[in-house]
Amino acid sequence: QVQLVESGGGLVQAGGSLRLSCAASGRTFSNYAMGWFRQAPGKEREFVAGISRSGGSTYYADSVKGRFTISRDNAKSTVYLQMNSLKSEDTAVYYCAAARTYVRGSPTTEADFGSWGQGTQVTVSS
Repeated sequence: QVQLVESGGGLVQAGGSLRLSCAASGRTFSNYAMGWFRQAPGKEREFVAGISRSGGSTYYADSVKGRFTISRDNAKSTVYLQMNSLKSEDTAVYYCAAARTYVRGSPTTEADFGSWGQGTQVTVSS
């Protein structure tokens, strides 16, 4: 399995921006499609954004499309989530995840991902 560590969370005002990072170690990073999920208090964890192994393909949940951008740097074994125009409903713990190596296409369900970070808290004040 690949080990993942998120960073970059914090408190931000509505309309502001944050950039999350997720550093990977332990396996060849470019072998893994990556994703970001989030879990708000009292809610189930939900898919936010995904990116292919090469970074050439990205996809998003409708709730963040046009505001969030996922990217990766395979040389640095890091995936990023740039979050702009933040809203109070974006408040959650954000997790990065590595897709299981046999998964193809655009994985969005938790079962498609085999390695998870510990999460980083994002709080958006209104």
